[in-house]
This record gives sequence, structure tokens and C-alpha cells, in this order.
Amino acid sequence: MQTLFHRDAGLPEIEEEPLWRRVFRRIVNGPEYPSRRIARKFTFFTLLGLSAVFGALCGLMVVYSIDLPQIDDLTRYRPNTTTELLDVHGRVFGSFALERRVAVPYSEFPPVLKQAILSIEDKSFESNWGVNLFRAIGAAYRDLHAKGRAQGASTLTMQLARNLFLSSEKTYARKIQEVILSMQIERRFTKEQIFELYANQIYLGRGTYGFEAGSEYYFSKHVKELTLPEAALLAALPKGPEYYSPVRFPDRALKRRNLVLSEMESDGKITKAQAQAAMAAPLGLHVESPPNTIAPYFVEEVRRQLEKEFGVEEVHGAGLKVYTTLDLDLQTVANKAVQDGAAAYERRHGWKGELENVVLEGQDLGKYQHPDWSQPVEKGRYVHGVVVAVEPKRVTVKLGAKDAVLTPDDWKWTQNEDGDSFLKNGDLVYVHIVSEEEDGSLKATLEQDTGAQAAMMAVNNADGEVLAMVGGRDFALSQFNRATQAERQVGSSFKPYVYTTAIEAGAKPTDIIVDGPTTFPTPSGPYTPHNYESDYKGAMTLINAFAESRNIPALKLAARVGIRKVIETAHDFGVTSDIPAFLPIAIGAADISLYEQVGAYSVFPNDGIRIEPHYIRKVVQADGLPLDEQPPQVDEVISVETARTMMQLLEAVVQHGTAASAGAQLKHPLGGKTGTTNDFTDAWFLGFSPSVTCGTWIGFDDRRSLGEKETGARAALPMWIDFMRAAIANKPNEAFPAEGAPKKVLDVAVSKPGVTNIVPREAAPKGSEDEDAPETKAQPKSTAPSAPQAKPNNGAGSGSSAPDAPSGEPRQGVSNLPTDTN
Repeated sequence: MQTLFHRDAGLPEIEEEPLWRRVFRRIVNGPEYPSRRIARKFTFFTLLGLSAVFGALCGLMVVYSIDLPQIDDLTRYRPNTTTELLDVHGRVFGSFALERRVAVPYSEFPPVLKQAILSIEDKSFESNWGVNLFRAIGAAYRDLHAKGRAQGASTLTMQLARNLFLSSEKTYARKIQEVILSMQIERRFTKEQIFELYANQIYLGRGTYGFEAGSEYYFSKHVKELTLPEAALLAALPKGPEYYSPVRFPDRALKRRNLVLSEMESDGKITKAQAQAAMAAPLGLHVESPPNTIAPYFVEEVRRQLEKEFGVEEVHGAGLKVYTTLDLDLQTVANKAVQDGAAAYERRHGWKGELENVVLEGQDLGKYQHPDWSQPVEKGRYVHGVVVAVEPKRVTVKLGAKDAVLTPDDWKWTQNEDGDSFLKNGDLVYVHIVSEEEDGSLKATLEQDTGAQAAMMAVNNADGEVLAMVGGRDFALSQFNRATQAERQVGSSFKPYVYTTAIEAGAKPTDIIVDGPTTFPTPSGPYTPHNYESDYKGAMTLINAFAESRNIPALKLAARVGIRKVIETAHDFGVTSDIPAFLPIAIGAADISLYEQVGAYSVFPNDGIRIEPHYIRKVVQADGLPLDEQPPQVDEVISVETARTMMQLLEAVVQHGTAASAGAQLKHPLGGKTGTTNDFTDAWFLGFSPSVTCGTWIGFDDRRSLGEKETGARAALPMWIDFMRAAIANKPNEAFPAEGAPKKVLDVAVSKPGVTNIVPREAAPKGSEDEDAPETKAQPKSTAPSAPQAKPNNGAGSGSSAPDAPSGEPRQGVSNLPTDTN
């Protein structure tokens, strides 16, 4: 109570308290009971505790929000997407991806998929503000205490925030961050934008991210084409992509899909009849073939070049479209030609046996998986399998998820009557899939794989584009590309460089040269070569000597013009291999890659112009803008007159020379040259039509002999014929330029007419021309601009080589030099 004083009297006066205050005081205080005092204290400390909790929560919000990514980053977010490779007709045949994803806009997702996703993942998506508080608390509790799969019953926005910015660790801190981010995302983006981000980001198993990639993988169709059962199956996967995988666990996937359909019916998205019909439908998987299986060696060359030019991250995650030079139809033909040619070679040499047995190696027959089975086992493929049952007249071979049944007709060529006489359980065999029976089993023939390899490469003459490439018989077992990385002795396929040099020096096809015994002096002693046939034909024209691949005339021409000049010509043609300067090089004792040989041979039908073989036409970014691409190197290496004169010689080989069977079968303007090395270690054929140049090679990586009489004409030429039959099928009227015709017009511009930009490797120093050079030499790496660097042939030595075929006679004169070729 306050005491006041009057100014006049100076006496104290009591101020009266307002009524409302006295009433309030009585209500609050009331009688002074002990329980009331306790209640006041409890209320005070409760409010103090709540304040502390609120402050702590605010502090935690601040702490956990400090390390969060800026939401503005999401506006610039670009997910890793798949880089696609397209052939010349615009068909996709390969891809690169850190994450297999194809981003599509919101409008591409069909209503049935949107409804399925929302029914099973977030029913209140359209109305919530990014967080369903009760579900979030429940989900957080279950996530942190679940021993198995996490519940993860978050909203779509929370799932998006977690997948984009956060880890998968189970902590309250992560859940709080998830909530904060979700609220920020909802404030910044529309529901359509959020759904689009989610639908392109979510993982759906088997390495696929986003519903477009998932649809393409599981059903081989675009997401906009999904049916109700298919949409429900994809919507079922985000909760547990691996646990509910329709590939690995179809029963689980079916139950989960039907749950989605049930939820859609409960939400009124579909009718009961639609739900029942969809539930009765099978999973209907049509799993996409693994990428890069049609042209794996070509894809690897493209990958190397792209990574070198643009970097790994850009190539594997930027969603580029790479328009390549490959013709998918011709690549399929090339694959078959190489496989059939290698199989024909194996059969010619009879059943060798010596099979690997997985049971004897201690492996479980039921669990064994061969690398070949990672690709679809289908009609036409050559594939390794494991024998699982053997009877005299029936052998069952496991080929992944399917079995093939072999009968006596399928192994007749082996000269064995009963299957159990030469096969046993666990044997690893090689078969050719012939057909698929109605019961799902495969019909196959028994083949043999003794390790023989083959390669093929073809280019378009007009622009140097690589149309097809096969680097070996089985990419799953060996990624070594024998078309670009292997340098093998070329045999008589080297002779065009000798004759080109001679013609530039003034020789003519009708000039006479004597094919007879001769000896060449060398610093190490006399060198006496022989022809393949061990005979001599005396005086003959250059054109006949070339067509019949006679060795003595080639060596005489090389000696006349100088072997160094011949090597210089080879370098001008694009050969970058290190070639020592000794005379037997003239008949093919040089190691060159198939890539270099094909590029060089295309000079002749191109009227003397060399175009560097290349794999890429253009590269386009995800936004449609092209990336800069280096144009191919184009050089004029010989004159039109020289090229057309050489064409007479090369056509003669196909018309009446060592490759006459090609001319007889194809009846088309063709030219080329066979090549076989000493001891039959390598067999070649390089040839062309007016529009396409193709080269084939067959041999063993360890440089074993292919066997007696396995010449280029016998072992390599049939593969070339099979390919070229398809390459010229739609070009019946093409022809080589006639004498006096204008120079051929190509689709590219010459870099520097008359000047080659090829940089040859260092040849042997002057004065060291030694025909007694050692037969084994280091394999230098290729420096061709568009080709990967060459590597040693899986450790194989180079061996000695005498292009086209050996005579088997003892060598005379200098040792370690090739003597005979055909």
C-alpha cells in the first residue's frame, strides 16, 4: 500500500486499490493452502522446462540447418543421366552411365503411374506441406529401431530431399535435416516440379534410377506406354528395390504390386474390376538386353576417345547423345561372320578335347556362372556352357537359366558316336544356339574353342567412318581389341606398299620381272628366299606376280627401289608401327594393326586419299547443344595415277589370283590382298569394293600355328566374303573409276593436298640396314589419332614372319629371316 501526503496539511493519505485488482488477487491467491504453493512451483518449472526444450529445438534447428545444402542448388541440379550411343540410322546400341537414368519431363509420366506412386508412397502429397508430422515421427522411430529394412514412410518430398542431399544413415539428426529440407523444397517448388524430380531420381533396382529408365529396363518400353499392372509394379519398387526385385524375387514383387493395386482401389483411382484384372495379370517382364553387347569392342573405342576429349564425368553422367559411325546391320553381319569363320576353322582341325571341368576344379555345378551368361542366350549366339547330364545319345548343357540339349547329329563332326565317350558332367563346352524349343529348352550344336581369335574392321571409303568392328570371339572373356590393339605380322598384305613404291618410281603393271632363284647380299651374309610353292615361274608381268603373291618379284622390287623407301611409303599410308629397315620386310615381316591396314588399303579406291578411320560423327549435350569434335585427318598420299595403277593389281588378285573365290562368289567390282605368315601364325585378307574397305585376321594370341595350309585365302577370306556380301547388297551398280575418269569426289576435305601429316616412327638409323635383324622385337604403341594405343599381344612375342605362307623348307643364308610367303 502506498502512502501519500497532502500538500496543504502534510498528513499521509491511503490510496485505495482498484476493485478488479483485489478480485484477481483473491482468485489467484485464494486462501494460502500448501497445495496451492506446490501447484505454483510446478507450473513455474514446467514452463521453464518447456522453454528450455523449445530453445534447444530452436538451437538444433539452427545447428542442423547450417550444414544443409542451399536450396538454390536444387534449381541448378542436373542428375547423372545415361550417355547413349546411336548408329548411323539413329538406333541406340550402347550407353555409358554412372547411374542408369533417363530424365523426362513431368508430362511424360502417365496418370496411371502418378496415381500408383501417390497411393502407395504419399496419399496426401497434393495437400501436405512436405512433411506429414505423424507419419514422420512414426517413420523416424521405425527407421532407428528396425533391425532389417527401414520403414521409410516419408512423404515424396522427404524421400527426394534424402536421395538428393542426405546420407542413408539412421539418426535423428538426419531425419531433422530431412524435414527442414522438405519444408524448404515445398516453399520453393511446385508439386509438379517436386514430382518430376522425385520420379527421375528414385532408385528402382538393377542399376536403374528414375521411372523412365526403370520402364525401359523392366519392360523395354517408354514410361508413357505403361499399362496399369506395369505402372503398379514400378511404383512398388522404391520401398525396397532389391528386396522386391521382380527379376530376383518375382513372388515378393507380385505381392507388393498387388498391394499397390489394392491401395489404388481404396483411393478410388481404379475400379474393383480394374484392380482384379490387373492383379490376375503376370508380371510381364521384358527385361532389356544388357547395353553394349552388339558392338562391345567398338563401344570401348568410343569410350576411350570420349573420355580423352571430354573427361570421365562428362561422358558417364552428362546424358550425352553420341552419333557414331557404326551401322548396326553391318555390325550384326560382322559378328556372325567372325564367329562362323572361327568355328569353321576349329572344325577343320577336328575335336581336340582337353576341356576344363568345373567339378574337378572344386566348383559347385549348381551355382556356377559363366561370364557369357550375363548376355541373353538366344538363337545364333556362340556361348560357353556346362555339361550337367550325359547319356550316350543325349547331352544336357546348362546355359545360365536355360538348358540346351545335344543329340548325336550335333556332335557328329567330332567323330565320336556316343556323348558319354568324350564328355562328362562339369565339362565346360562351347555351343552354337540353333533354335529355341516350345518347352523353353534350346537346340544347339557342339563347337570348339581352342583359343583361336579373329578380328574384323570395315570403313566407308568416302569418309573414313568405321562401319563395323569385331575385336575378338568373346568380349566377355577378353576385352583385348585385336582390331586396334594387336600388332601382328602382316604377310603378303604388305606387298601393296612395295608395288606402290615401284610404280611411283616408274614401274608398270605390264613390266616383266623374273621369278627365279636369287640371292641377296647382306652385311651378315647371303639371303636366299623362296616362294611359298617352292617353285619358280620365270619371266612374268608385275600384275601376275602380284596377283599370285610371288615372293621373289616383291623382294627384287624392294631391293631396286630401296627398303627404306618402301617403309616410308607404308608410313605415308598411315602405318605408325616401328618397321626395321631390312629386306624381308618387303614380304611382310612387319607387325601392323588391322586398324592401320584397313585405313591404308582405303587409299587405293579413294584415288590416293587417306582418311583417318574414326568412330564419331557428332556429340550432343543433354540440352541439344553440340560439343566440338575434331575432324578426321585427311591426306593425299599418292597420286590418282598411282592409285589407279595399283587398282589394276589389286583387282587382279580377286579376279584370277589368290582371292579368286571372292570374285567368283560375289561377282562385284572388288580388289584386295591375302596375307599369311611363316608357320601359319597369322592369316589376313584386306579388300574393298568402291564404297567399303574391310579387313579380316585370324590367329592365336600366343602366336601358335593355325595349322598346315591355313593361308589367308583359306582362313581369313571366307569371313570377308560373308561380310562384303551384305555390304554390297544394295549397291549393284557401283564401279571403280574408269581410266581417264575425273578424280573421285569424297565426302571430306583434304587437309593439305600432296602433303601427308602422318608422323612415322623412327626407323633404324642410316647405315644399319641389316637383314640379320632379330626376329623378336618390342611392340611399340600406336600413335594413330583415333585409335587407342596398341599393346603387346597378351604377352605373345612377335615371331618371324614370311607373308602369305611358309614352305617348310630349311632356311638358307641369314638366320631368323622369313623366306617364304604366298
